[in-house]
Amino acid sequence: MQQVTARPDRLTWVVVLDLHADPVALTAALVDIPSESRHESRIADEIERALREQTTGFDIIRSGDAVLARTDYGRPSRVLLAGHIDTVPAADNLPSRMHDGLLYGCGTSDMKSGDAVFLHLAATVADPTHDITLVMYDCEEIEATANGLGRIERDLPEWLAADVAILGEPSGGYIEAGCQGTLRVVVRAAGTRAHSARSWLGDNAIHKLGEVLARLKAYQARSVDIDGCTYREGLSAVRIDGGVAGNVIPDLASVTVNFRFAPDRSVEQAYAHVREVFDGLDVTIELTDCAAGALPGLAKPAAAALVQAAGGQVRAKYGWTDVSRFAALGIPAVNYGPGDPNLAHRVDEHVEVAQITAVTEMLRRYLTG
Repeated sequence: MQQVTARPDRLTWVVVLDLHADPVALTAALVDIPSESRHESRIADEIERALREQTTGFDIIRSGDAVLARTDYGRPSRVLLAGHIDTVPAADNLPSRMHDGLLYGCGTSDMKSGDAVFLHLAATVADPTHDITLVMYDCEEIEATANGLGRIERDLPEWLAADVAILGEPSGGYIEAGCQGTLRVVVRAAGTRAHSARSWLGDNAIHKLGEVLARLKAYQARSVDIDGCTYREGLSAVRIDGGVAGNVIPDLASVTVNFRFAPDRSVEQAYAHVREVFDGLDVTIELTDCAAGALPGLAKPAAAALVQAAGGQVRAKYGWTDVSRFAALGIPAVNYGPGDPNLAHRVDEHVEVAQITAVTEMLRRYLTG
């Protein structure tokens, strides 16, 4: 909630995080603390203070602008709840506002509503059947090298140990299991430059890309079922470069190709597959970016119990998220949070308050067995 504090020289707004309040109100309070990436110190301070003052049974530490808390009740399994506390730059969409059952504001969907659910449960679940680790981290919305989870993995790896990890990314109230892997390659064709009035003296590099594009157009995307989740792959041209001038036959042209692959492939296998697609063409292929996918791991006991608590509402995650970091550590990981991922980063970003309530109730059932 918000309160006004009077001082002799000015009037100041102070945001007070009440972790025992309705998670909808807690979401609004979190949204009203601006926290653009690399500027999360204030929201981290408020979260740390609220956890220390309003929870019991947690060991709480700070890592940069990330706040970590965990119980040690000796339960047979540990559930890790992770949420990033940064947002993209606001777009005149602060403070939050409520209208017709929708809460609007920067970060409402991505992902302060998920953070609010996790913080509320940390304060209100008194006797969990699992030990709980809470990770509220910084710098997720910018380059991967700055991501707070990466820093925690390097500096405090023991804090990421768990039987299942739940990332509070917006998922429409569905469990979105694992994630796709992604890689980008640049496919280059070389030719011979010449004057376009004497085109027969040259070798047009752009024309050579026609065969590349033809193979992409004819490509049949694979679908694969893993733990009851169907992952569909996609191989797409996302950029074309070439040309020198309006009267010159180009001697170099390239097409950038993005491959979104199912998590049963490694990066190496995915790259080998892309090379096979273009085998035999007079081109070179350079790998420029890649990230492994994440297997859902829903057959493992702690993850299976989560699916059961969700009533089987599970689907594959299309796109890449930080669940991949947990999968690389051998930890089953899912995306599960209120909000529509299609609304993330928009000026009219919002979340249905009913989803906040539903996700809170489901996770409470899961954590209390």
